[in-house]
Amino acid sequence: MFISCSAVDMGTRSATTRSAPVQAFASPPPPAPRRFRDPGQVPLWLRLSALFVALLCLLPVLYLVLRGAEIGSDLWSILFRGRTARIFLNSVLLTLTVTASATAIGVLLAWLTVRTDLPHRRFWSILTCLPIVLPSYVGAFALIATLGPNGALQHLLSVWGVTQLPSIYGFFGAWLALTLFTYPYVQLSVRAGLRGLDPSMEEAARSLGRSNLSAFRRVTLPHLQPAIVAGALLVALYTLSDFGAVSLLQFDAFTRAIYVHYTGALDRSAAAILALLLVVLTLGILTMEYRLRGRSRYYRVSAGAARRQQPMPLGVWKVPALMFCGLLVFLALGIPLLVTGYWLIQDGASVNVLRETVTITLNSVAAAGLASAACVLAALPIVVYAVRFPDRHSRWMERCVYIAHGLPGIVVALALVFFGIRFVPALYQTWAMLILAYVILFIPLALGNLRATLMQISPRIEEASRMLGKSARSTLSQITVPLLRPGLLAGLALVFLTCMKELPATLILGPTGFPTLATRIWSATEEAYFARAAAPALILVAVSAISMWIILRQEERVS
Repeated sequence: MFISCSAVDMGTRSATTRSAPVQAFASPPPPAPRRFRDPGQVPLWLRLSALFVALLCLLPVLYLVLRGAEIGSDLWSILFRGRTARIFLNSVLLTLTVTASATAIGVLLAWLTVRTDLPHRRFWSILTCLPIVLPSYVGAFALIATLGPNGALQHLLSVWGVTQLPSIYGFFGAWLALTLFTYPYVQLSVRAGLRGLDPSMEEAARSLGRSNLSAFRRVTLPHLQPAIVAGALLVALYTLSDFGAVSLLQFDAFTRAIYVHYTGALDRSAAAILALLLVVLTLGILTMEYRLRGRSRYYRVSAGAARRQQPMPLGVWKVPALMFCGLLVFLALGIPLLVTGYWLIQDGASVNVLRETVTITLNSVAAAGLASAACVLAALPIVVYAVRFPDRHSRWMERCVYIAHGLPGIVVALALVFFGIRFVPALYQTWAMLILAYVILFIPLALGNLRATLMQISPRIEEASRMLGKSARSTLSQITVPLLRPGLLAGLALVFLTCMKELPATLILGPTGFPTLATRIWSATEEAYFARAAAPALILVAVSAISMWIILRQEERVS
């Protein structure tokens, strides 16, 4: 392509030299376009769009700084007391262990459901991704009802003389619950990464004598590093920001302490200091993520046609793989569904409750759909700027986007209430404010998948478009975005499913008379009316299952 363009240009210049009249009628050659990847030539619209999104995501941090400044001399007493140190260490330990276990499970499941001959792969793809739709407090309560003291498992084992099981409360219970409900973040990210890889790399490794396992470990796994790191980052930030699981399972972490200060002690300044410590911990995680990500290239250099990867035979490992998937689905999805089904049976008026939830379901779907589209649109300029024009500005903008995701939803909601009442009171308790909260909280869910996919797309495709006269904006809309389709679908799925179960921001910022499935589940569970919470919980899973099936089906068509 470049040789042909050069030849045409040389022919034009020689014709112009031979005859002056030709020069009068021939149009001048177009100026050489700027390189699309040149950090010094960032389009102004892209830089301003990314800066605007980053500043929006910093609003909660600004709110925390203003609140923390009100505490005065008590700052150091809060920072250096023993309970603060214990909370910090507990949060770090829980984040590291949950991230490690969820990453291992997510990578293995993605590989099994994409690259192997696992029976009924699409069926397992949907079931293993569905735990992400369950609110953490519902899943934690279901685990307590099953594995806790006087739970269903203890009653079953009492026949064999087992009168007491190990306590599920504390670190073990929080680790188990958060691992079971966060591993799909890694699975969805790695699935998108696997479908974007060139299958010829593994085939070349096997032709050189490598086994299937060795080819995956030495060739495929390194190229999946961006997708793995992106999913692991989401798991780490989710663990830091979760309140429901750690509260029910009585594990003292940052989110539980912040919630107690906000609601129990009514000390928002002290809660702001703890939240700022959480911001510092989030920045540390982002720094580690940046170092792990590296600066390697993950796209294919040579041209080639996309084709489907041949499934890898599992052989004798097929039965253990099926058992692993079945056990995981039972723990992460089966137990919560059985418990909520039991609650539904106990409610004599469950049919009426089900009818009342139609409007609530429509509210949840509408809010989650708008938020998922807004998050993807807001994440696009950040991703393109950070991947195609990497510099210190793009790195900091990307980190700003991730900071709010590590904060509890109550902090982000109160920050928007603070700024909304003072500066834009017309937006308070409107759809616009609720969607903005969702974007600030969940834009990293879209950003991580888009980054992993864009890093596998060769920039030479975009450079060729620019050489043919397309502008940077046209190249983005006509070339880059269609190639980003797997990452777009995964990002839309993650944001939609997470918004469906979001609770604190919806409770505080939702318009008056705007109940959702998550708020109805929470209000019923808080009042110990579990039968009333059963129908919304089951509908939440059903709606999310349909959306996940549609997205995974489209993902299959893309590959």
